[in-house]
Amino acid sequence: MTEKTISPFLKQALELGPTLVFFVIYMWIKDDKFVMAGTTYSGFIVAALVFVPILLVAMGALWFLTGKLSRMQLFTAFMVIFFGGLTAWFNDERFFKMKTTIVYGSMAAILAFGLWRGQTYLQWVMGEVLPMRQAGWVILTKRLALGFVALAIANEAIWRTQSNDVWVAIETFGFPIALTVFLFAQIYALQPHIIEEDLKKK
Repeated sequence: MTEKTISPFLKQALELGPTLVFFVIYMWIKDDKFVMAGTTYSGFIVAALVFVPILLVAMGALWFLTGKLSRMQLFTAFMVIFFGGLTAWFNDERFFKMKTTIVYGSMAAILAFGLWRGQTYLQWVMGEVLPMRQAGWVILTKRLALGFVALAIANEAIWRTQSNDVWVAIETFGFPIALTVFLFAQIYALQPHIIEEDLKKK
């Protein structure tokens, strides 16, 4: 299927919508208990399990409308399915919470591995929308890798010490906002490395 262009708002809705739906469902059923096949599940675990098909439907719609899914989206979907399955199988919400740590940690490791090989994988992903000199990509990759490490550590600290309500709120809003602000701050700081002429052509 050839890649197609869709509304940026629709794309954002499909990418961020499942997490927001998870937040709403969790807040709705967080104090309830559900008995399935003789096993009692908390509202958190049920919300986590419902999140899996919602994410898959959203990704399916995104693929149908655009003809493309990024490697990161596919990796995230795999992690959600895998850890959602472990959460249900062991009836243990910790697996779902650890998913975020592993996703951020893996992203940091991938970026660091690329730098070790003398490559900037970030440039491969974002180069078309953000023309920048190689030195700028190296700096941004290093900083983003450290940022992902910080988010992974923060997630571990939060889910191990805070309530489910706090973790769900930070997972839904805190981490995405922090990552977005961090990226914009870094792009602003790296303005001297951005190739303005290519941006004007776009």
